[in-house]
Amino acid sequence: MDRDELGTLLTPEGLRLLDEVGPIEESADVVRLVSRLRAAGHSPELVAAVLTQARLRARARAKFGDFAARMLFTRDGLEQATRLRVAATHAGRFPAAGIDVVADLGCGIGGDAIALAALDLGVIAVDRDEVTAAIASYNLAPFPDARVECAAAEEVDLAGIGGVWLDPARRGSGRRLDDPADWSPSLEWAFELARGVPTGIKLAPGMDRALIPPEFEAQWVSVERETVELVLWSGALARDGVRRAALVLGSAGEAPAELAAAEDAPDAPAGELGRYLVEPAGAVIRARLIGDLARRLEGRMLDPEIAWITTDDAPVTPFGAGFRVLERLPLDERVLRRALTDRGVGIVEIKTRGVDVDPAALRRRLKPEGKGSATLVLTRIAGERTAILAERL
Repeated sequence: MDRDELGTLLTPEGLRLLDEVGPIEESADVVRLVSRLRAAGHSPELVAAVLTQARLRARARAKFGDFAARMLFTRDGLEQATRLRVAATHAGRFPAAGIDVVADLGCGIGGDAIALAALDLGVIAVDRDEVTAAIASYNLAPFPDARVECAAAEEVDLAGIGGVWLDPARRGSGRRLDDPADWSPSLEWAFELARGVPTGIKLAPGMDRALIPPEFEAQWVSVERETVELVLWSGALARDGVRRAALVLGSAGEAPAELAAAEDAPDAPAGELGRYLVEPAGAVIRARLIGDLARRLEGRMLDPEIAWITTDDAPVTPFGAGFRVLERLPLDERVLRRALTDRGVGIVEIKTRGVDVDPAALRRRLKPEGKGSATLVLTRIAGERTAILAERL
């Protein structure tokens, strides 16, 4: 979105039309809607701006729920925004640490700032892009103690600020920046800031762990089977004795669950395949707390180098997906095809770990038919390539 498009949208006519149109799903008949709006006398520029925004609002419901209906977005801003459930969880750390004024540096469209402001915290939201800062101002308008500045993070006066939330920009010129020195602000600058001010730094979950300062708490976050981010916490925002944590958020309405430890957990011993399998949540794997989870479940690893846990009793845990083992098979396509046919499995989920197999290509070759469903786990047990036919619990 450019300045002209935003200016067209932020008019009484534009906002009124946006509310009238409502969120537009991808399947909507846009051609007919455009014809109707143009026939009503609206300019092509306004119609284009409204329809783009209406589509973004529909997509944004997955992250922002009902809040999306009154927010404005950019495509990149929505893609990079923190889910509101996650943002609310993070925001709670600041008042718990006695912090009442927070600077959100690199605020984007304002998702994290909204979560902070909703807790009656004073918020200074900062973004260096003029259009993005204007959108954040619109989204934060309902919160009187929140204001937005258009500036670079490095230029912000932090006098009177109790804590910082920082989301370094990791894209430039339309591409992802792999070198942390090229981020805005750079990772080195972010770490230096965090050593002086209690800070939460939002990063990609796959960031090189060797870059994590030993004095920071590293918390990986999974939401409904997807690992979405890594947050580094410093100062009063970091918990005593915690340097590794895995936060798991399930379906809406489920309470958050967390594994936390002072360091990477030693793996549990490997052993024989039991009656059940557990696939740890991505946050647990990234935090290297698989061994702690295995011990909680009185289980063992399938292989010393594979992130699968096996148990003899049905596992009940929010930290991974459970499966009932139906059959152990050699990793031979003819054997697998026959096993699926014998069980009438037509819908097969294929999971691979530790073996070089393309699940989509294998599924086509297996040609499953039938009304049943199952999960095919392709992995190693004691170094041996193995297939496990299972069903989700």
